[in-house]
Amino acid sequence: MKTIVLGAALAAFATAASAHVTLETREAPVGASYKAVFKTPHGCKGAPTNVVRVKIPEGVIGVKPMPKPGWKLETVTGKYARAYPYYHGVTLTEGVTEVIWSGGELPDAFYDEFVLQGFLTKDLNTEAPLYFPVVQECPGGAAARWIEIPAAGASASELEAPAPALKLLPAR
Repeated sequence: MKTIVLGAALAAFATAASAHVTLETREAPVGASYKAVFKTPHGCKGAPTNVVRVKIPEGVIGVKPMPKPGWKLETVTGKYARAYPYYHGVTLTEGVTEVIWSGGELPDAFYDEFVLQGFLTKDLNTEAPLYFPVVQECPGGAAARWIEIPAAGASASELEAPAPALKLLPAR
């Protein structure tokens, strides 16, 4: 009996621990391209996900999202807080600030991946994680908001709905 209870408790913990949107590759060097694969493990409390929104953090430039069959792809663009050097002597002052996949359907019983590519500028702080807030929207107005960012010195493991985090490594 103890084995069954322990097994059920471990399964519940594993489900809760993996129940949020995460990045497939969780560390990358600054001053380089990065392919962000957002692993989305479920819908909203039984309802399918039909919109996924990813907020692009400052210092991630040149973002290009990957289209998904059956989903509409939109980008929101805006000015960066400052000008950033990019490839081949080009300087970028604006670009994609949010990526939105909509109109598809990710049933609660399945998982999917949403992908974008960007460039991690050299001046990003390698002493702190970089967070990508993600919102999953579902029919009827339900949503799962993976947008919490821990205060300085705190751990994301203490949060109920942490934003996917990327550990930044020094430039190669």
